[in-house]
Amino acid sequence: MKANRIFNFNAGPAAMPLPVLEEMQASLLNYAGCGMSVMEISHRSKWFDDIINDAVARIKRLLGLGDDFTVLFLQGGASMQFCMIPMNFLPGDATADYVNTGTWSTKAIKEAEIQGKPIRVAASSEDRNFAYIPKNIEFNAGAAYVHLTSNNTIKGTQWAEFPDTAGVPIISDMSSDILSRPLDVNRFGMIYAGAQKNIGPSGVCMVIARNDLLDRIPAGLPTMLNYQTFAAKNSMFNTPPCIGVYAIQLVTKWLEETIGGLDQMDAVNRRQAGLLYDTIDGSDFYTGTADKDSRSLMNVTFRLPSEELEQTFIATALENGLGGLKGHRSVGGCRASIYNATTDEAMATLCDFMKTFERDNG
Repeated sequence: MKANRIFNFNAGPAAMPLPVLEEMQASLLNYAGCGMSVMEISHRSKWFDDIINDAVARIKRLLGLGDDFTVLFLQGGASMQFCMIPMNFLPGDATADYVNTGTWSTKAIKEAEIQGKPIRVAASSEDRNFAYIPKNIEFNAGAAYVHLTSNNTIKGTQWAEFPDTAGVPIISDMSSDILSRPLDVNRFGMIYAGAQKNIGPSGVCMVIARNDLLDRIPAGLPTMLNYQTFAAKNSMFNTPPCIGVYAIQLVTKWLEETIGGLDQMDAVNRRQAGLLYDTIDGSDFYTGTADKDSRSLMNVTFRLPSEELEQTFIATALENGLGGLKGHRSVGGCRASIYNATTDEAMATLCDFMKTFERDNG
């Protein structure tokens, strides 16, 4: 550990790569020799133009995006997209399919229903408390889009492979696994992600939208709820979340130049998740909560034999420099969020602690 920092397993806001934090720290007083903090420069300046344009370029390279996609940085988080998506992409009597795999999918469905939009829940794993990802789903070939949540932070499940939608564009909330693995972006009409889990701080939501979907947006929407408003101005119709965009630029730089791209990041994530799941599976003390074929590489959820032991586990872990291991308040238990910034040292320390805790308390 460095500078008395703990190993951070928070679900969001979550750990960021230490080199990114150090570069941000160096820019807080004087960015690029301009004499101002990166938080003080104008969003209309060349300095910020360079930041946002470089962030867009790096995201496009990492994901292999062509000119048929537009990258936006918006405010309101992923939760704002829950209402904006049906508002923008379900005009008239158009319909959409939704797959419900947990809390955030449920919220997205609710926001569409509030607007009276004709949506259909094509599949759900609610029957088993969202412990799995549905399979063999029959989608509506005439749907405007299929909405799904790629990774479920609370329940610890993730789509290992995205479903065959027979050409219907997928719109995916990727808040907790964005840029953690390669994607076939051509299957997606839109990807959106609150930055605070895997690519930056809270306050900015990254949206990647296919241009032909943007062209379908009907007239008459409120200005600030219309994706075209931001697409036309490179995300700068109004003052964008500048410090968040800067952080994303540095995270994508780290992914490209230090990690080597998404294939390499995926390999790291699979190796680290494998170590943690092996620790859980090799024990009679810890129990994973998600079906094995639906397990998340980003959020590992597990239980101990009693709630009392779970509370002791979380408190003792923090005393040993391991933070953020408490499960979501809606489900309890324990959760280790092991996003891109998680180091091999952090994972080894956690696994060693879990084995010691089991030996002392099992």
